[in-house]
Amino acid sequence: MALVPCQVLRVAILLSYCSILCNYKAIEMPSHQTYGGSWKFLTFIDLVIQAVFFGICVLTDLSSLLTRGSGNQEQERQLKKLISLRDWMLAVLAFPVGVFVVAVFWIIYAYDREMIYPKLLDNFIPGWLNHGMHTTVLPFILIEMRTSHHAYPSRSSGLAAICTFSVGYILWVCWVHHVTGMWVYPFLEHIGPGARILFFGSTTILMNFLYLLGEVLNSYIWDTQRSMEEEKEKPKLE
Repeated sequence: MALVPCQVLRVAILLSYCSILCNYKAIEMPSHQTYGGSWKFLTFIDLVIQAVFFGICVLTDLSSLLTRGSGNQEQERQLKKLISLRDWMLAVLAFPVGVFVVAVFWIIYAYDREMIYPKLLDNFIPGWLNHGMHTTVLPFILIEMRTSHHAYPSRSSGLAAICTFSVGYILWVCWVHHVTGMWVYPFLEHIGPGARILFFGSTTILMNFLYLLGEVLNSYIWDTQRSMEEEKEKPKLE
């Protein structure tokens, strides 16, 4: 019975991400028409990651319901592969990238919003959409982590994957600057080359830290829950 509410919740989150993406893409902003389009923004990439991840979660739930009790070994094998993909995506992409986007955006926004989200954007992006892109990502991913146990990959392979993603995005940002002469984020225009290298290095380190944080949080949640369940199963002393 507990599986049904989780399914409904994941479908609702998936639909919310689809709505956010559709509304964001429908906005006619000058930056969408320049080189790289929406794909040069980590926020948009993160939204796609979250939508794909929750899409896989929904597909996994449906497959689990359809194969339950069937006894088909091939279907069970395919389901295990789907679960492994779901767990890998949460560990390597959905959690660290999602938390990174929320944390870095609001820290820079609180310091000086013009450095990352100029007031001009308020004319294009409504407040609810801004929070959909930069706020709700965090509670959504924490809810998913709480409702289902996710098996993390080996630490070395997980860190290698998130490092590859981080360096790949940094190179992409640098390439966009090389082609257009403009930095994707306004604050990069106001700091020197040394500071940019330090910032890019720090973001990669932060991504690795967030990966480890997700691993620890996942273990803590489910080790605690397992301990509570074992405690309940112990016979009461008379």
